[in-house]
Amino acid sequence: MLRTARTENGLVKGLPAADPRITSFKGIPFAAAPVGENRWRAPQPAADYKGVYEAFQFAPISLQAPIKADETHLYDREWHVDPDTPMAEDCLYLNIWTPAKSADEKLPVLVWYFGGGFQVGYTSEMEFDGERLARRGIVVVTINYRLNVFGFLAHPEVTKENPEAPTNFGLLDQQFATAWVKRNIQGFGGDPETITIGGQSAGGMSVLCQMAQPENEGLFQRGIIQSALFSEVYPSHEGPGTGSLKEAEEEGEAFFRFLGVSSLEEARALDAIYLRDKMLEYGKDFWPVVDGAFLNEAPYEAFRNGRSLNIPLLSGHTNAEFTAAPEASSDEDLKEKAKAIYGERAESFLTLCEARRPEGEPLAKGGEVLGIEYATRHALDKGFCKRAPFYYYVFSAGIPGWDDPGAFHSVDLWFFFETLAKSWRPFSGKHYDLARQMCNYWAEFIKKGDPNGKDHDGRKMPEWRPYTEEAPYAMHFDDTAHFSEEGPEPLMNFLLEVNH
Repeated sequence: MLRTARTENGLVKGLPAADPRITSFKGIPFAAAPVGENRWRAPQPAADYKGVYEAFQFAPISLQAPIKADETHLYDREWHVDPDTPMAEDCLYLNIWTPAKSADEKLPVLVWYFGGGFQVGYTSEMEFDGERLARRGIVVVTINYRLNVFGFLAHPEVTKENPEAPTNFGLLDQQFATAWVKRNIQGFGGDPETITIGGQSAGGMSVLCQMAQPENEGLFQRGIIQSALFSEVYPSHEGPGTGSLKEAEEEGEAFFRFLGVSSLEEARALDAIYLRDKMLEYGKDFWPVVDGAFLNEAPYEAFRNGRSLNIPLLSGHTNAEFTAAPEASSDEDLKEKAKAIYGERAESFLTLCEARRPEGEPLAKGGEVLGIEYATRHALDKGFCKRAPFYYYVFSAGIPGWDDPGAFHSVDLWFFFETLAKSWRPFSGKHYDLARQMCNYWAEFIKKGDPNGKDHDGRKMPEWRPYTEEAPYAMHFDDTAHFSEEGPEPLMNFLLEVNH
């Protein structure tokens, strides 16, 4: 097995994974520590290693809200179970799982960006163990990046100092790490010309951001976007945005006043934990910004309008996340708003809402739809699926547990990474079968840009056809994996038509 790999910074040594046929390399620095003068600066090259670098354990995670391991909170009991997880400002490290026996195998590569709303998250979460994917002949890389105020602060002084990188440091970290992978992954048996970038939630939005950066042409060959496409469905129901640089700079100035500092130099001199705690006290999130440098426009708009990289995509969502409904104080209020928005088609809209209205609920409840489904179909109706293959899925498996959570946001990660055995939930045989198939589909897509292939017993898995305007269909993962030729329901069709 390949236990030692050569990188541009020197030799790194890994350890056998639980399956000794896989080698894991954990905590490899891909950039210099973003501390001191490097705080709020684009990532800088990592120093060369002294001797052989022992990549034996995960590095500290990005600074974020402390992990509380609160059993009453869904995500805490699901993944954030260790309050002693080390975190530090020095956080630019990546991890690699490889099945390669030698450096000349040229295996396909997955580079994974974790989610967490750009505020929290980390590569050492239990679900992100890359071993099961690696067993399918893939080199898996999970990268850390700066979050919250450390990754997305903007300020006039920062812009003046470096107008080519005024903010979006977390996105720059992702780009820098992916470029490091392209230059170095051959030493781990990977193919630098067969790289898939993938992510879920904010990680999926990160993929969209990387696709919107023209300089990334050739850096990766395909993408996986899970639960991360957002677009306005109804007025006042906008998805997560990427405000302007000017707005972000004004927020940065307000934050500096809150800190009691008058200059960038003073802010950089603050203790990192103190800065983190003051950010939490400040109570506002720091997000990606349309800065005119890394991002010239909102990434979804670039994607929808054909101004992002045209690469094969696998994308979808669960059936119980990010719903959008029209805002109305009463049924009469909704009727008036429908007339104002839809004009002559208002009655059609209201009839559709009435048909879907749950008994005893307001009429607006009947207008509730999945926001990510709408955003996905809205973008594809504009022609992305004519420019590159697009494979669409919906995850709706029954999730066991005393909390009866439904197919909640992020639960599909247990299945894609095939890490169900790490979960506290009483998953049974059907869940493990589904996870095996999902992991197979994702692995095939990473290998060749097409998810179709064979199951463990050599039989072909159910065919997953690409989404087209003529066949706007999805692969469904519920009790089993099956392709459905049912298109969008009538209300979704209506919304797509009126907003086309």
